[in-house]
Amino acid sequence: MNTMGMSPNLALNQLVAERQAAGERLVHLGFGESRLPAFGPLVERLVAGARRNAYGPVAGSPGVREAVAGYFGRRRLPTGAEQIVVAPGSKPLLMAVNHTVPGDVLLPRPAWNTYAPQARLAGKHPIPVPIPEECGGVPDPAVLREHIGAARAGGRDPRIMILTLPDNPTGTLASHAMIRELCAVAEEEDLLIVSDEIYRDVMHDPETDYLSPAEVAPARTVVCTGLSKSLAVGGWRIGAARFPEGPWGESIRAGVVSVASEIWSTLAGPMQEAAEYAFGEPEEIRERLRASARLHGAVAREVHRIAVDAGARCRPPTGAFYVYPDFEPVREELGKHEVTDSASLARRMLDLGTVVLAGHLLGDEPGALRFKCATSMLYGGNAEQQEMSLAAEKPLELPHVRSVLDRVEEGFQRLL
Repeated sequence: MNTMGMSPNLALNQLVAERQAAGERLVHLGFGESRLPAFGPLVERLVAGARRNAYGPVAGSPGVREAVAGYFGRRRLPTGAEQIVVAPGSKPLLMAVNHTVPGDVLLPRPAWNTYAPQARLAGKHPIPVPIPEECGGVPDPAVLREHIGAARAGGRDPRIMILTLPDNPTGTLASHAMIRELCAVAEEEDLLIVSDEIYRDVMHDPETDYLSPAEVAPARTVVCTGLSKSLAVGGWRIGAARFPEGPWGESIRAGVVSVASEIWSTLAGPMQEAAEYAFGEPEEIRERLRASARLHGAVAREVHRIAVDAGARCRPPTGAFYVYPDFEPVREELGKHEVTDSASLARRMLDLGTVVLAGHLLGDEPGALRFKCATSMLYGGNAEQQEMSLAAEKPLELPHVRSVLDRVEEGFQRLL
């Protein structure tokens, strides 16, 4: 019997919805949903696809796979449609890779809370490796080999390494040098790299020179992406994966398609219609992506400032919509409120009206005073306000944004 329970971020989101419905006034920073309205032209394509009621190919129609291949090609990753699989979200694709490729899984610590449970559900052992000081989303290259050696000495078989670029939960991006070093380790140790790039289009600075591991180690890198974060359609569940050229990549893709055929059959036809349009990236989609990234960056940087002003150490966010403060510098003051670990710190925040996701739920050290803040739910209480936030040159000055940020700041300041 499965004793794992519901994914903690989804369980927390459900709890918050219930408490808010009961009248509680909570600021929700515990769930990484891009709380923006679905883009009008994208909705129109979804509606236009409603008559696509046949199953179609398991990997996706030729049109949507060509569109995704073009998306990667415009990002310095020349790709054929035969390398692509689309699915109802990136989660199933990650799970299918786990079921296809043997061996245990190397993870950054902390990491998105789904990676480790998926490994366990596939009968694998997750092997957490601390992240480097300057960023999250990747194992620290300086200690990665040590963890691989220790795992093998303990009877484990590390074969897969997951990288998140940019990162959930820290909102940071690993440097080119670090990516190259990790790819070199993967080559030496014969690891498959799974590069989770679902936040690639949420880099705060559009001029960021992004390096995918698939550029450095193309024969051993699977890239996963989706539209949930960049285009705020998490509930639509649209994901895609790019598999390497060559026999190994073809074998992994064939295994993923086999798993898909037994679990989700194919991405729903209307979603394929929307995905083909979105991954084709006409100018209006590109502008929507740019506007969204600007808004995410502005609000994430403000929450980062609030956390630092409250006494935390915190990596400056550069992508996605997260900050990951560490309140170790004020441990003594927090101890006066019986805050001694991430769980009690998150409870203290909840008592003050702010919901966060405790660090230990992301695989972090339970005794550390860290939590994840998702900043993408702060753009307004309805679609009109959210569109105003998206269009504003200075969104932090909008009353509906400023007021909720002031509540966040009040909660952080009352921690001590």
